[in-house]
Amino acid sequence: MSALTRFFFRNEVQVRSTAEVIGWWEARRLPFNIAVGSTGLVTLAATQFILWVPPGTTMIPIVPALLIPAAYGFMANLCYTGGWIVELWLRKLFGREMDPVGPALFRYGFVFSIGLTLFPIAIMSLAKVTLILRTLF
Repeated sequence: MSALTRFFFRNEVQVRSTAEVIGWWEARRLPFNIAVGSTGLVTLAATQFILWVPPGTTMIPIVPALLIPAAYGFMANLCYTGGWIVELWLRKLFGREMDPVGPALFRYGFVFSIGLTLFPIAIMSLAKVTLILRTLF
């Protein structure tokens, strides 16, 4: 089994208790935070660059630009904790047949978090294109 497969999936036979479920999630929190945080840095750099491209607009001051990601990181971790809470709740409600739902929640949450973190680049790009077109016509 590859490292990527082990990261996004788990051997359901080994996961029997609440502590094991929480342990599986918490073992992935740091890589999740590194991935989302790195994506956030790329987003910050890209949005600053987009603002710099003519017709230039004022760049966002760096202090407020760092406060927003800090709040975003806090909320991302709060939602991450919600992942194992939902998994445990579903296991309690529906029993062991819900065991595969945890890794699925993790995978979809991981991809959603990365996409949501990149989303401001798309918004800023569309705004810049609109501004450019408005100045041309």
